[in-house]
Amino acid sequence: MTGLIIAVAVTVFLSVALLLLLFSGRSVLSKRLAQVAAVQVPTPIEDAPDNSIAKVFGIVGPIRKWLGLSEDTELAKRLSLAGYREPWHSDVYYGFRLVLPVVGAVTAAFALSSDQMFWFFALAALGFFVPDFWLHRAITQRREKIRLSLPDALDLLVICMEAGLGMDQALIRVGQELRIPHPELSEEFLLINLEQRAGKPRIEAWRNMGERTGLEVVRGFVNMLVQTERFGTPISRSLGNFADALRLKRRQKAEEQAAKTTIKLIFPLVLFIFPSMFIVLLAPAVISISKTLDEVFR
Repeated sequence: MTGLIIAVAVTVFLSVALLLLLFSGRSVLSKRLAQVAAVQVPTPIEDAPDNSIAKVFGIVGPIRKWLGLSEDTELAKRLSLAGYREPWHSDVYYGFRLVLPVVGAVTAAFALSSDQMFWFFALAALGFFVPDFWLHRAITQRREKIRLSLPDALDLLVICMEAGLGMDQALIRVGQELRIPHPELSEEFLLINLEQRAGKPRIEAWRNMGERTGLEVVRGFVNMLVQTERFGTPISRSLGNFADALRLKRRQKAEEQAAKTTIKLIFPLVLFIFPSMFIVLLAPAVISISKTLDEVFR
């Protein structure tokens, strides 16, 4: 017990000392740079995110650089799959991965009275892996939202193109219209426009959307666009057929999930409903039989 408290106290002390050292180093560096440049230290730009979490965990980036840790490209890719593409998002992720194990260890040391050593390591390990679980869930939810919103977006694309818009203008228009009901797919369409304005070819921008989402449905949509672009087939007709095929797949998946409910209902029936029915039906008979046997053996 005493050794555990000492270990927690040393961990907290080292964390606070590191943060104070970092803050003091940043302030001294800012003053020296201001003196060399003979100007005031510039304020953050207007496009910087006004987020309390980003401000709190903004010190993680300098800590990582001070320790000599490089950027994790795989983490940046996973965060982009979840829809978090700003540079400070990785700092927030690393910040939670550093803070949550300490919080779990301190909770085990001061809030629990039995098996403290076991809960110390268990909660610390859980706090370390919680950001991974959250990121995996965020990626899955974003992919599901994009998959469900794609047929509606294709219908809007068909309407825009039949009204006389080109493919690029139709993507911009649909991205603007879907900003409120389907923000995930709207962001992907607007990113295609930004990549094309930056100089990337149209086909490469479309394929980048398929890589960003990681969905086979979106990759099929991109391949269909590439084929229509190369062979010159009518895009509006291809989009309509592809949207109908997506709706058919979504309906079949819903029917499949509905068919699985009969099997899934077996477990709650056996565990909760059948015991209650047995008690209601058999309890009076058991009571009457027990009374009769008591009278017989008296």
